[in-house]
Amino acid sequence: MWLSILQVNSEDLTPYAIVCGDPFRAEAIAGKLDDKRELSFSREYRTFVGTSSGVPVTVVSHGVGSPGAAVCFEELIKGGVTTLIRVGTAGSYSADVPPGSLVVSTAAVREEGLTRQLVPAGYPAVADSDVVQALYEAAGETEGLVKKGITVTLDAFFQGVEEFPHQKYKRAGALAVEMEISALYVIASLRGVRAGAIVALDGYADADLREVYDPHTDVVSLAVEREIAAALRAVEKLHAK
Repeated sequence: MWLSILQVNSEDLTPYAIVCGDPFRAEAIAGKLDDKRELSFSREYRTFVGTSSGVPVTVVSHGVGSPGAAVCFEELIKGGVTTLIRVGTAGSYSADVPPGSLVVSTAAVREEGLTRQLVPAGYPAVADSDVVQALYEAAGETEGLVKKGITVTLDAFFQGVEEFPHQKYKRAGALAVEMEISALYVIASLRGVRAGAIVALDGYADADLREVYDPHTDVVSLAVEREIAAALRAVEKLHAK
């Protein structure tokens, strides 16, 4: 089957897929694979395949935000992918989980618009428990802080006149905020596949992004390397089961 948006043939895809926002991060993840091949680079969607310890893996970038990412997730599932793991970055809600930490998302608050057009308001965005456990165990094998818990998915990055809901979700115990996980979890649930996510924290969500946000620090780069290693190791753990 030809997947017209990703511009790949479904026969080239694998049951396991690691997805990320940045096309160049997809290239970095694929660089860890054996027998790496780039299948396509269409819009924000860059697709690679290879193997990790003998396990076939697909790596795809999905761009920024839930609507475009949802297109990627839907086509991957249509093409035969049955386990999706998002590797990304997020803003922390707590000084106890500083930049450079990793968070495995167990569920996501649906503060985005995409899933409101797919499911009722009360429908939860929840990760697959086996994928969560594999990611948490694999991340624990790396050096550095790892937490698991609820994350928030929000559409807007820069604030307008409306207040962001960061403080209420911080008080509710959410760990971090990003832009795609709830779409991944809802779509995976609807289509009957497994999904999970791990994010590297690259700043604080309630900081003034115009003045202090800098995701290109050494501590963040190391955290991204850790989460990539954890995602690949999680795939191997899930395959072994």
